[in-house]
Parts: sequence; structure tokens; C-alpha cells
Amino acid sequence: MTFNFTIEKSTEQGRLGTLVTPHGEVKTPAFIFCATKAAMKAVTPVQMCSANTQIILSNTYHLMLQPGGETVKKLGGLQKMTGWNGPMLTDSGGFQIFSLGHGSVASEIKGSRSNHRPKTLLSITEQGATFKSYIDGRTYFLTPEESICVQRNLGADLIVVLDECTPFHVDKNYTQESMRMSHRWALRSLNEWQKHDDGSQKLYGIIQGGVYPQLRQESCEFINDHDFFGIAVGGCLGASKDQMHDVVGFTMEMVRKDRPVHLLGIGGISDIFAGVAQGIDTFDCVHPTRLARHGGALVKPCNNPSPTREHINLRNSMYINDDQPIEPDCGCETCQWASKGYLHHLLKAQEMVACSLVSIHNIYFMNQLMQAIRDALADDTIDSCKKEWSLSSGRTNSSS
Repeated sequence: MTFNFTIEKSTEQGRLGTLVTPHGEVKTPAFIFCATKAAMKAVTPVQMCSANTQIILSNTYHLMLQPGGETVKKLGGLQKMTGWNGPMLTDSGGFQIFSLGHGSVASEIKGSRSNHRPKTLLSITEQGATFKSYIDGRTYFLTPEESICVQRNLGADLIVVLDECTPFHVDKNYTQESMRMSHRWALRSLNEWQKHDDGSQKLYGIIQGGVYPQLRQESCEFINDHDFFGIAVGGCLGASKDQMHDVVGFTMEMVRKDRPVHLLGIGGISDIFAGVAQGIDTFDCVHPTRLARHGGALVKPCNNPSPTREHINLRNSMYINDDQPIEPDCGCETCQWASKGYLHHLLKAQEMVACSLVSIHNIYFMNQLMQAIRDALADDTIDSCKKEWSLSSGRTNSSS
């Protein structure tokens, strides 16, 4: 099986497609789950498959530190090592360069820039990024070429160029300089990938430019004009959800329509509906499983007593005596037997199985959401789908 991307239907409401990789097909729009360190936290590959997962991703930055790309290669690559036999994507490490220096995208979108982790980034130059390992303090130097080399050893189907992801509070001049350096890094990444292209991997280019339409246009033209298989929308997406949707919207007007388009690091339900309408094919975010580890279960609006959130907090005392599943109409393994009251007890007692059970529900929920979106696009019923799965008009999403 070789790589291919076909668009089966395209309307103003979104597009249906099939992304073919050597490890299987991905029906799009699709959600990519984050197995950051080559593992889904508290969930096995078998459970991921049972929850209808199509594709997962792992992180180059973390895996180059431990166990190392060469070790993963000796163990047969990510799919063999992890037991996940489906499609995989690895990011380049660029997001970690950004987060180690400035804080996370999630914090940025929520308007909070506090980051209590030690900032291990030492410098970013034209040559690459120098940083200290958070594991043992050793100094590393990550270049575009090294990022591609590590990703080649990891063996994922889809890989990504190295870039610098700038925060929202830098000015246009810095954003422009950073974007153009990321373009030069992208060319170096592309050249390194082409030297060793054996047909087992395909490379995505990343669109940068911050919140500035002129810079986004320049970046779109650059990525469009070079030989990338797919396009990733990255960089600063703004200081609010509304601004993020605007940035993604005017970016998507300029990208090539024949390539798969991925939105980096965004996974709220309302954000997915907005992205699908703008033409996004795939999304990734740690949100569903990270939320689960804190007791948050994703639910449809009809199953949520809160008018402002996309999830319920199972730690709340209101669930102590609740003998009902998270959602009565959910087909996940957890909802077949575990009550909200039992899950509340497990979370309060800090039993590890609680994280697994809530994570399984959230993973299944996201996969069912994406299937519902694909069905709705096929049937031209996206408005009713959005009404069923997303917060109604005028509500505020505070869950992501």
C-alpha cells in the first residue's frame, strides 16, 4: 500500500477524504490522538483499536531523549515497538522548542502565559535549537536535518518539518524573521528527507505567520510551491478562540486544496466543527486524554448539566451516588458497566484504573464525533450534527 490522498466530497461545510498510508487508511476528517512518548497514557493499543481509533502520533523531541531514535529503529520502529499497527505521525520537536521557551499553545489560547516548568531552551539560531534535556540535563542541538533523521528512525508514516512556533506576544518583525527562518528550515528538512526517500514516509510542511494575514499568505505560498505531501497549519493562532478561528479561516483560503491539511494542537469540540467548515482534514490534541486524567469526561450537550463546558467533572460531589454511566447512549467499554458514582470513587481514591476508564470513554467519544461529522458531511446534515454534539449558539467553551 502506497501513499495517497483523495477528496471524495467537498462543500462549504467541509470535505470528506481518504488518506492512504502503508499502515492503513484514515477516513477524514479525523482526530489524531497523542501517544507522546510512544504510549497512550493509561490506554493500550488494543483498547485504542476497540475505541475505533484510526491514527495516533508520537513526539520526536521526547523520543530523541529517551529511548533515542536509534533504539526505536532497533526495536522495529514505532509500530512494531508499541504494538500499534495503524497509521502514525510524528511531529518534529518544533512545538517543544516553542513551549520550552514560551509556554503552551493551550495556555496561549486561554490567555494565560504562566509556565511553571523550568525553561530548558538555551538558544535558537539559524543552525538549529540548543536545549538541555529535562531528563538528565545533557545539552542537545536539534537541527532540521537531525529532526528528519530521528523521525526516519522512528518510522512513522507521516513526518513534519522542524519549525519555530512563535508566541502571540512577539511583534510582526520577529514573527516575520522567525517565519522565514522556519521556511529555510523547511527546505533543509525537505532536502534531508529527499536524500533518503524510500517510499515509507511522507513529509508535511508547516504554515507559519502568526496572526498577520500578509505573513500567512507568504507562508502559504511557500508551502504550496514546494514538494510537501501534506500541509500543517501551525504557529501562533491568536490570543482567543475567535481570533484562532479567524487565523485558521484566512489561512485555509490560501492553501492548496489537493493536499491533506492538518491543524496542529487543537482539539476542542467547537474548534473541530469550526476547522472542518474551513477545510481542515485532521486534528491533534492531548486534550481528550489529559482531561480524562483530571476526571473530565466529554459528553454531548444533552448529557451535560453545565451550559458552559464540553465535559463533566466526575470528581464533583454531585456524582457520589450516581448509578448511571457517563452517557446512556455511549457504546464505549467504560459506559457498558461503570457508573459515574464508581468513577467518582476511583478518582477520589486515586486508583490508577480511573484514568484508563475515563480515557477510554473520551477516546471513543472523539472517534464517534468524527464519524458523526463524516456521516453528516456525506448526507449534508452538518447543522443537525453540530446541534447534537456541540454547545449551542451563544454558549462559551471553557473545556479546552
